[in-house]
Amino acid sequence: MEFIDVSQLSFIHDLGPKGLEGMVLKRSGGHRIPGFNCCGRSKMCYRWSKRWLVVKDSFLLYMKPDSGAISFVMPFDKEFCIKMDSKETETKHGVRIDSLSRSLVLKCTSYRHARWWGQAIEGFVQKHGSAFLKDHRFGSFAREEENIPAKWYVNGKTYMEDVANALEEAREEIFITDWWLSPEIFLKRPVVEGNRWRLDCILKRKAQQGVRIFVMLYKEVELALGINSGYSKRTLLHLHPNIKVMRHPDHVSSAVYLWAHHEKIIVIDQSVGFVGGIDLAYGRWDDKEHRLTDVGSVTLSQAETSPANMTPPANGSGGVSHGNGKNIFTVTDSVDQPKLKGQGRMKRTRFSIKKHLQKHGLAHPDSDSDAEPEERSGSVRSLHTGVGELFGNTRFWHGKDYCNFVHKDWIQLDKPFDDFIDRHTTPRMPWHDIASVVHGKAARDVARHFIQRWNFTKLVKPKYRSLSYPYLLPKSHTTAGEQRYQVPDCTPAKVQILRSASDWSAGIKYHEESIHNAYVETIKNSQYFIYIENQFFISCADNRHVFNKIGDTIAERIIKAYREGKKYRVYVVTPLLPGFEGDINTGGGSAIQAVMHFNYRTMNRGDQSIISQLRKEMGDQWMNYISIAGLRTHADLEGKLVTELIYVHSKMLIADDNTVIIGSANINDRSMLGKRDSEVAVIVEDSETVTSVMDGQEYQAGKYALKLRLECFKMILGANTDPSIDVSDPISDHFYKEVWMATCAINATIYQRVFRSLPSSDVRNILELEGYLAKLGLEKEDPARAHEELKKIRGFLVQFPLQFLSEQNLLPPIGSKEAMVPMEVWT
Repeated sequence: MEFIDVSQLSFIHDLGPKGLEGMVLKRSGGHRIPGFNCCGRSKMCYRWSKRWLVVKDSFLLYMKPDSGAISFVMPFDKEFCIKMDSKETETKHGVRIDSLSRSLVLKCTSYRHARWWGQAIEGFVQKHGSAFLKDHRFGSFAREEENIPAKWYVNGKTYMEDVANALEEAREEIFITDWWLSPEIFLKRPVVEGNRWRLDCILKRKAQQGVRIFVMLYKEVELALGINSGYSKRTLLHLHPNIKVMRHPDHVSSAVYLWAHHEKIIVIDQSVGFVGGIDLAYGRWDDKEHRLTDVGSVTLSQAETSPANMTPPANGSGGVSHGNGKNIFTVTDSVDQPKLKGQGRMKRTRFSIKKHLQKHGLAHPDSDSDAEPEERSGSVRSLHTGVGELFGNTRFWHGKDYCNFVHKDWIQLDKPFDDFIDRHTTPRMPWHDIASVVHGKAARDVARHFIQRWNFTKLVKPKYRSLSYPYLLPKSHTTAGEQRYQVPDCTPAKVQILRSASDWSAGIKYHEESIHNAYVETIKNSQYFIYIENQFFISCADNRHVFNKIGDTIAERIIKAYREGKKYRVYVVTPLLPGFEGDINTGGGSAIQAVMHFNYRTMNRGDQSIISQLRKEMGDQWMNYISIAGLRTHADLEGKLVTELIYVHSKMLIADDNTVIIGSANINDRSMLGKRDSEVAVIVEDSETVTSVMDGQEYQAGKYALKLRLECFKMILGANTDPSIDVSDPISDHFYKEVWMATCAINATIYQRVFRSLPSSDVRNILELEGYLAKLGLEKEDPARAHEELKKIRGFLVQFPLQFLSEQNLLPPIGSKEAMVPMEVWT
């Protein structure tokens, strides 16, 4: 094999052309490991080892000649270069190969042998891998790829369904990296097939079929965060030996205390790549209803069945009621799951639903159970879910998944099916989020990023150096078109993968902030409007505490429109409160207030804020250009009216109905600067257009972007239930004032009148808080009128309370634990 230059990696179709191979001596060291500067300057620390070198079209690797174990992989990047000068290599007959992640020195047998290797590698890489050697648009590691099937997701329901189906199709490998992963979440709900679609069960099933599964979890500082990644890791590792899990960073050894791996990626066979804001974790599953309540269990009405079928379903998922020749299956926890508190498994469910309906006069004793029960009690509805008709109070959120994290943070995650919030008194906090999927070459780029991080983590953490944690190899872009599986309902578009990455997170010499660059360029170049949904809104650089340029770019773009006398709109949707545990009725606590300080500093407080910058230029005209809003909803919880904000966790920008950025990066310095949290995003530019409308004129809008904006606008403005609301024109005066602004204002006023909800602009300091809360809302004073008022609510959109606590210093008080941490934690 050595004589004819072949190895076990020579002819693997997905690794591209055969490449160059041969035996070399390699010198130890030269890795870029943060915190270690000893690259071995003195001749003393070098160790030379014999290795089989393989050069492919986008990476090179070497393996141990005796065992064939791959012991290093170097992806090609913009810093890739080859030096053959003895000054550079510090050795006779040497070849030095540099990249962002390592300086690798090889030794050859003679001067001619070294020249041959150097020139051959250079020639091969220039011919086959030149795309990887350049900096691409926005400074990204990945190039723009044309004609990529892409799809967006609004909320976790459709996203998790497609993820489940794609995982089921995996044949070779699955890559998952999340900020938080909860093994026991159900990806398809309501649960009508027992545990089939529970994440841990899917992964175990695939591992048993021989698929290799690689998971990277963010290793949190336990004192600061309760996501228990150790439990997630142990649970996944116990499922099957084909599942490998790494955690990073090691805070003590890497001195990275403040930053996190924040990206959310799932890659199947390196050809389908999910990228977005949705972790596979508790609390994330939600749909366009954004329900606040979830009590009771599900019953699936079945067609008539013969007596032979009257035994309970095989997967142990509950009982069967026999009434009028119909079956009702009740989904409770199946045998191998712990019981939910307060829910007996068989006895209680056997005949209860039918009798319950009869008792309350909602079903006649002889009625057909397919008939839709009257919605008299307001809680029993027929749900159209695509898995047959479901009756009763559906249980969508089991155990820890039913959560309200501002009310109470997660605890005891090792007991996944025990409730930790009383669902009969506390509403859950709905979760609004955005994600996407890409295929082909773009998915290869997502995989390449995952592989770079995996191989780097393997290098820096001694416990992963064993052969049981293999080095991963990126598949060639040349075979990316051979799509074995494609997610349904995609739109072809131009796609580019973006990221925030640096030395600590990906082992690269220079940091990358292509997401930040893409945001700034897209806002600068937008013609008509931008629509932003983001979990944070922390920007406007003072170059002391805040450095990202997104807020300033928005202000500059509006001022440009104002000076040119052109119409331009900016819509920002962000959570009404930051997602930290705290009671807003007493002011919220230091963490909530610290983030609020920086959000408000970006919006309207202080000279640097967007609205202050605009005021200087145009007085009160700024209102015609930018609107900041939040989302809120209400429900009837066991006879009591309740309200809760909808937590906006999305990280999305839409510009001009033709360009979209979706990813994991928030609008703050942590996510945008590249040197801090690690992130991945995707920018999608439409290649197919449809006729739409812009300021009353016909407009060629992009298919992908337009549909996404319409989906978001219809949901938050209530157009799904009221077809008279027209959201097709995003910038006309009629839409901006009569629809968007009016809905914001009316909804906010009603919620304040009915619930005295917080945050509110009527509360400017902590002293005013008590007085505000002492005044009763309609839900306490006059429930009947409260019900009437709430009927006027349209969608979820409410005005952002720009004056809330405006007279209060929201920075953490000296002496609090929040004041001990560096300011960068909040920005």
